Amino acid sequence: MPLPKVTAPTFELQLISQEKKVKYRPFLVKEEKILLIALENGSDADISATLKSVLKSCIITRGVDVEKLPSFELEYLFLNIRGKSIGESVELLVTCQDDNETKVPLNVKMSDIKLEVPNGHTDMIKLNNDINIKMRYPSMQQFLDNNFIVSDMDGADRIDKAFDAVVDCIDTIFTIDEAWSAEDCTKKELIKFIEQLNSSQFAEIENFFATMPKLQYKTKVKNPKTKKESEVVIEGLSNFFA
Repeated sequence: MPLPKVTAPTFELQLISQEKKVKYRPFLVKEEKILLIALENGSDADISATLKSVLKSCIITRGVDVEKLPSFELEYLFLNIRGKSIGESVELLVTCQDDNETKVPLNVKMSDIKLEVPNGHTDMIKLNNDINIKMRYPSMQQFLDNNFIVSDMDGADRIDKAFDAVVDCIDTIFTIDEAWSAEDCTKKELIKFIEQLNSSQFAEIENFFATMPKLQYKTKVKNPKTKKESEVVIEGLSNFFA
C-alpha cells in the first residue's frame, strides 16, 4: 500500500511589476535542503540560481516566468514563501548606529518587511517634449551579470558595464507618432541612442535604477553600552538572512 500524499496549503500574493496575483505553496523539505546548501556557499550566482529553482517549484499560477521577473519581485516572493514555510519571523544581529560596532539581536516579523516603492518612482522617462522611454526592470540574472558595480574592473570597463545595464533595460522608445521596441533594435543602435543624451536626461534613467522597489525594514534599537537609541534600516533579501 502506497504512503499517503501530503497536500500543501496555497496562498496568494500581488505582484508590483505586473497587475497580477500569484498563487504559491510553501517550499518542501527537499527544497529547504537545497536552499540551506546555497546559503552556506554564499555565492551570489548559487543563491540566485537556487532562488529561481525553488520559486519555479513553488509558484502554482501558470504564465509566471521567473526568469523575467524583476529581482525585487523574486525576493519579495521568496520572503513570503519562506514565511509560510519555516516561520513568520527571523532572528538577526544588527549594528547600533551610534557607535557603529555594537551588535544587538533583533527579531523581525516577516509581515513587517515591506516592498518599498519610493515616491515618484516611474518606469516612464520623459527625455523631452517629443521622446520618451519606457524602462523594464532588470531580472535577477541581469542584475548579477551587470551588477552595476564590478570590483575587478577598471574605470572604462565599469562605464561600459553601466551602459550595458541601461540598454538591457530599455523596453520601448516612443514619440507621439512612432514607437520602437528594444527587441527590434540592435544593441549598437540602442547604445548610440543613449550616447546622444545629455547629462540631465541620463540622470533621469539613473534615477529609475536608484529608486527601484526594494525590501526594507526600519526599527529602533538601544545600544546596551551607550544606552542610546538609534534607527536601523535593513534592505535587500541577503541582509534578512545574513
